[in-house]
Amino acid sequence: MSKYHSRKTTVDGITFDSRAEAARYSELKLLEKGGYISDLVLQPEYELIPAFILNGKTYRKTVYKADFSYYDFLTNKVIVEDVKGVKTPAYKLKKKLFEYRYKDLEILEIVKGDRKT
Repeated sequence: MSKYHSRKTTVDGITFDSRAEAARYSELKLLEKGGYISDLVLQPEYELIPAFILNGKTYRKTVYKADFSYYDFLTNKVIVEDVKGVKTPAYKLKKKLFEYRYKDLEILEIVKGDRKT
């Protein structure tokens, strides 16, 4: 069990960090099969800060890794989802940087089955 009390769960041969994330994956697969969404991607990465060198020190790029992304035919938008039990300070900062850098994308936070932005 993790420090946030989530249990790794496997669905379709894919291991998810929590039961909630695995359940959301199953829901998204049904939505994709029904033609409501397309282009489902697991663990998409978005660069927040590129790698750089400062005073001779090399810094690696900083990325935000979401749980899912897909195209939603109802809203005609690409949606980025994160299944959250705990919003850590690091997550809050990365979300803020993501929203600043990717203004054309929308993040949905899925908390216990509820859709929240």
